[in-house]
This record gives sequence, C-alpha cells and structure tokens, in this order.
Amino acid sequence: MSSDQTNLLMLRQLPARLTLDQAANYLGFNPGDIPILMATKMLKPLGHPPANGQKFFAACELERLRNNADWLGKASDALVRHWRRRNSGSRNGAASNINGATTRQTL
Repeated sequence: MSSDQTNLLMLRQLPARLTLDQAANYLGFNPGDIPILMATKMLKPLGHPPANGQKFFAACELERLRNNADWLGKASDALVRHWRRRNSGSRNGAASNINGATTRQTL
C-alpha cells in the first residue's frame, strides 16, 4: 500500500469528493477497475464530466457501497465477466462453434 493510500485511509473524515484513484483505493479496487464499473453502471461519477475529463465520486456514496457486501460481490462479478469476455478473443462476446457459426455467450 502506498503512502498516499495509507494517508487517505487514516483521515478522520474523507473529503466530500474523491478522485478516481482515491475512490479505487477506498473501495479496494484497482484504478483500472473504476472505468469498467462506470461502464456497467455500478458506479456513477459526480455531475456530468466529459469522457476525457477528471471524474470525482461522492465520499458518502462510496462509503455506502464499501459497506454493502452484495454490491461488492456484484462489482467483483462484473469485473470477472469483463475480463473473461476480453480474454476470450472476442470483443462482442461472441464465440464460434464447430461449424464456424457465431453464437452469443452468456456469462
């Protein structure tokens, strides 16, 4: 754990807005996982930031999610599904059967 992560977690009170990296550290995910959770609508940034703009997250919402074991399980499952789909060699989740036809995979 980096010193920035440790310092954030040791604060008596979190700032009202956390950056993407801070939100990832607070929730126990990697920073690269946050855009995936946003794409699956499991995590929402504050306001309406542009696609390439900095994202901020409400500390009160992150605290609620952090204490919700069901949400943490669903978020972890969403990441597994994402990487399983990406690593299958198919961007759209399709798999070829023996005859070469394409079928939709359900994960």
